[in-house]
Amino acid sequence: MCRTHTNSTTFSISTTTTTQPKPTQQNPPARLQVALTVVESTTTTPHVHGLLVRIKSVIFPIISRFHAGYFRITLSLCSQTLLWKTLVNPPENAHAYRKLIGMVPTAAFVLMWSLSFLILVSLSILYILRCVLLSHMVKKEYLNHITVNYLFAPWISWLLLLQTSPFHNKFPVFYTHLLLWVFLLPIFVLDVKIYGQWFTKGKRTFLSTVANPASQLSVVGNFVGARAAAQMGWGECAMILFSLGFVHYLVVFVTLYQRLSGNSCTPALLRPVMFLFIAAPSMASLAWASISGTFDCSSKMLFYLSLFLFLSLVFRPNLFKKSMKKFSVVWWAYSYPLTVLALASTEYAEEMKTSGAHLVMLVLSGLSVLVSFVLMVYTAVNTNMLLPRDGDDDGDNDNHLGYVW
Repeated sequence: MCRTHTNSTTFSISTTTTTQPKPTQQNPPARLQVALTVVESTTTTPHVHGLLVRIKSVIFPIISRFHAGYFRITLSLCSQTLLWKTLVNPPENAHAYRKLIGMVPTAAFVLMWSLSFLILVSLSILYILRCVLLSHMVKKEYLNHITVNYLFAPWISWLLLLQTSPFHNKFPVFYTHLLLWVFLLPIFVLDVKIYGQWFTKGKRTFLSTVANPASQLSVVGNFVGARAAAQMGWGECAMILFSLGFVHYLVVFVTLYQRLSGNSCTPALLRPVMFLFIAAPSMASLAWASISGTFDCSSKMLFYLSLFLFLSLVFRPNLFKKSMKKFSVVWWAYSYPLTVLALASTEYAEEMKTSGAHLVMLVLSGLSVLVSFVLMVYTAVNTNMLLPRDGDDDGDNDNHLGYVW
């Protein structure tokens, strides 16, 4: 008897030999009889089950604490990539300061783009898993008047990355236009949701009661989309997005300007988000410059407004003192507005062609790169502090929504 065992099936091979007298002409030799028996087994291996449990124990704690607010990291990196692309390609008649910055090798830009792409893809996959496995938490983000604004962030990041792609000319224009539509449609849908509820629903959704600094991300999304559409040659689409963004920016800005006169309006740990006041007019100036074809008076006025708001915040360091005591993902709120302001300063300097304008561009660009680099180092060193712990008190016990600001 010979037996062979596997995890699920047992094979039994029986060999029987019949002894016969010595063969003669009348008696043929005995035949060898073989019987094969297959026995099914229902045994299951615990390895697959254990692997699934381990994956679940690792993934679920991450996606349960992960939210759309973490896309402020990709906002900063993708806008920084756009700044680097702008600086490493100076025009022919560029100023000496601009040529000095243009000495940065192109490989640095490609490396920055690759890093931004890798991080954006990783965060997008995490959020897709959150949507699939924890859809009820995503629904809470969508219904919250603060966190819903950060749903614009991934689409803004993809639009910025699309504008900076080093492989832009290696693919047919059809694919670029298709990707642009894919990234623009969610922004328009969110516009309908957010702007529509401000004047169609009850008191709980009045702008005066739900407006917060993060509300400016919705108008930033429109300006980024308008700039991308204008660069693709979609003039009417760019005008539609710009008009939607600009009208609602005026409403949001006036509302926030009236409500945020005191320091108590925004929690101390979340005050870096106030730098979004700089991002909206800076991005608006860039968008209008792309639509009109030149950095005209309208773009200059928006740039001057963003520069004034930047100085207003910089000269109030005590406002951000408490928020700097403990590292959190909210710190990334500093980088993106500074980078957009630096981008606007490059357009302004190219239009003015004066040493003073180029000096402003040099200072803002250097400050933007420095802040982004410091944040990348801090994030790499303090990765264990990025996700809030269960015992952290962030002002909102429901899925750590307070950190999203």
